[in-house]
Amino acid sequence: MSATGDAGEPRGPVLLDGAPSADRPSGTDLARQPRRAGWLSPLLLRLHFYAGVFVGPFVLVAAASGALYALTPQVEQAVYDHELHAPAAASQLALREQILAADAYVGPDEQLVAVRPAPEPGDTTRVMYAGDDLGASETRAVFVDPATAEIRGDLTAYGTSGALPVRTWVTQLHRSLHLGEPGRLYSELAASWLGVVAVAGLALWGTQRWRARRKKSQLKRSQLMKTHLKTARRPAVAGPGYARTRSRHTTTGLWVVGVALFLSATGITWSEHGGGNVSDLRAAVGWTTPAVSTDLSGAGGDAPDEHAGHHGGGAPAGTVAPAAVSRGAFDSVLAIAQDVNVDTGLVEIRPPTEAGTAWVVQEIQRSYPTEVDAVAIDGQTMQVVDRVDFDDFSLVAKLSRWGIDLHMGSMFGLANQLVLFVAGSAIAAMVVWGYVMWWQRRPRRGPRRVGKPPERGVLRRAPWWAVVVALVGAAALGTFLPLVGLSLVAFLVVDALVGLRGASRRDAPVR
Repeated sequence: MSATGDAGEPRGPVLLDGAPSADRPSGTDLARQPRRAGWLSPLLLRLHFYAGVFVGPFVLVAAASGALYALTPQVEQAVYDHELHAPAAASQLALREQILAADAYVGPDEQLVAVRPAPEPGDTTRVMYAGDDLGASETRAVFVDPATAEIRGDLTAYGTSGALPVRTWVTQLHRSLHLGEPGRLYSELAASWLGVVAVAGLALWGTQRWRARRKKSQLKRSQLMKTHLKTARRPAVAGPGYARTRSRHTTTGLWVVGVALFLSATGITWSEHGGGNVSDLRAAVGWTTPAVSTDLSGAGGDAPDEHAGHHGGGAPAGTVAPAAVSRGAFDSVLAIAQDVNVDTGLVEIRPPTEAGTAWVVQEIQRSYPTEVDAVAIDGQTMQVVDRVDFDDFSLVAKLSRWGIDLHMGSMFGLANQLVLFVAGSAIAAMVVWGYVMWWQRRPRRGPRRVGKPPERGVLRRAPWWAVVVALVGAAALGTFLPLVGLSLVAFLVVDALVGLRGASRRDAPVR
């Protein structure tokens, strides 16, 4: 990953730290050499550059698809207007009658797994069924006019968010590139490295501003700070092409660095490897999210999937025979839940999935104020056996819920979506500008087709404690985020091989 063969680059076999042995100065020569630049800024630049070059395509796809996903709720409302809406009426039929209409439409062999009553006048009721031809977390959603029991549509829904086909397609693109579980590695790699690159870029900008301030000590500190903040607020419009591109890249990064770090941190929690470590850490310190227990034996229930709204976690495929679930019980359990703690229109009712389990009535409103209260009801006695209230969540559990909903754009509606769209578009543009800068720095003559990477051998100039901190930090980060660790090792291996290849070419006799 090091550039070789450029003028001014030392010759000789490359050592582990990137410095050629033939050019190592003696003690006398060291005293005569001018003082070289510090180590921190070049190290940050090297990390920022190489991570951007090799992980940039993954970040680009994740950012662009995430920006597109942010706008899908409105697209979904427009595309599926007939299914999602019905003429508003003064009264509605009982849930039992609506479900029976859906049963008659799908046939007697379909497994009913959940019902979502129409949340507002003018909306439809969703009656959701399992099916052998459906994918993970998918259900067959039949849309029923709550006033007339007319079937308005029949679509595949995905996850707790109830995403319909258009939004599901974008979701799977963002999540796994439509490659299934193996494709999830791409999004985990992008989410993990996005935060690293953002921190490195911010620190690089800070160190460069600090060095510039020291060089211009004759100016007043306040005047310098005002100048730096002014250049950070808007990009340069004049100057060479490389300078303009770099200004756009830097300025945009400073505007969106906070959102980028947030998206990285929350995105990691969805990942298989890094997210598993986050879940294990939360469980170890008691920061898990409360879950309503459906076990009528008192043995407790399973932990909830907080990410169900984005991928997975849809209504479970039950094992109870269709005829065993009383359609009339839906009205009864909903009325009981409304008396206990369910006070929002966005509700999902799930019948027992097997013998010895309870009904669940769960609020699914993810906008602010968050409404995710749940109640479990014994279908035989119609007694409440467990309840969970969002007000009783720990602070960490609430922050986790809010973080996920902000990441998905559901927390503050359109405003939240627009912020995500702008941020995703900006991150994608920064990746493109990064590659443009790489191209603009290419030599005008010679075999090189792209710009020269940052210098090698940076750690040789660092104090011992900085080397220890860098190695320990990299090891800890790589352990917690395995894909970062593996890709970092791959970078180092490729870097060493390229350096050795360049050294052998320089040492080859000229014919």
